[in-house]
Amino acid sequence: MQIYLPIADLPVNIFLVFGMGLAVGFISGMFGIGGGFLMTPLLIFTGITPAVAVATVTSHIAASSFTGAINYWRKRAVDISLALMLLAAGIVGTAAGVWLFTVLRAVDQLDLVIGLSYVTLLTAVGALMINEGVQAELRARRGGPAMLRRPGSHTFVHGMPLKMRFKRSKIYVSVIPVWGIGFMIGFIGAVLGIGGGFLLVPMLIYFLRVPTATVIGTSMVMTLITMTSATVMHAATNHLVDAVLALILMVGGVIGAQFGAHTGQRMRAERLRLLLGLLVFMVGMRFAYELVVRPDELYSIRMVRFD
Repeated sequence: MQIYLPIADLPVNIFLVFGMGLAVGFISGMFGIGGGFLMTPLLIFTGITPAVAVATVTSHIAASSFTGAINYWRKRAVDISLALMLLAAGIVGTAAGVWLFTVLRAVDQLDLVIGLSYVTLLTAVGALMINEGVQAELRARRGGPAMLRRPGSHTFVHGMPLKMRFKRSKIYVSVIPVWGIGFMIGFIGAVLGIGGGFLLVPMLIYFLRVPTATVIGTSMVMTLITMTSATVMHAATNHLVDAVLALILMVGGVIGAQFGAHTGQRMRAERLRLLLGLLVFMVGMRFAYELVVRPDELYSIRMVRFD
């Protein structure tokens, strides 16, 4: 069954799009991530232009983060002051990302930048996660602790000035790295169409020593607001958010997430990290293949409108 996407200007199979939403939702629920780093490449692989894929997936991520953010808020598992500090720089990073997105699209370099960025980001993060996951799995099989991180240890960021106390997370750190992390997550999310949860959560845990009890809820609030802002900015600036496509993906994602969460609860944490690392790495390699393989058509014609 074909359906026409007005913004993408492309007919697609509605069951294929729904199936992608279902699959990514399942993976999101199983690993506790937003899934934008999977959804955006899948849409690009099916023929949707990277510009429309990135802009539309931001709305999908925002919607999928809303329920989780509300649940963690009710459980008082959100550090409001930390979230506000992250968002202060995250909104600025999102605006900068949308500006760069618009500039790259105007000079016809957006597709190349998105492809190279996904290859670099996903292969690097995937390789690190695979290495950490394999080591944790080996330690667990030998009967040792899966995690070797010492919660009381400090990193270089704890020696920076402008320190602030975050009572809910029980940490006392400089706001400079907090702003830096928030800006980077907002910027990457706007340019690549990813929520950044798979980057934000490890950064908060390993760099700022934020407890796991509050890190996920705080990350979801950050993702919700930055992706909502990115959606509004993309819609107002570039007019690339396809509401029909986003709606189908949302329905499939919500259904798949329920089954994924149930499956993820039955697996060990170190095995989940290893599987997620393999998944991230394989998507990065798939993007690398797309960049080097000879295209079916060497040239394309695009209509340009001058307002």
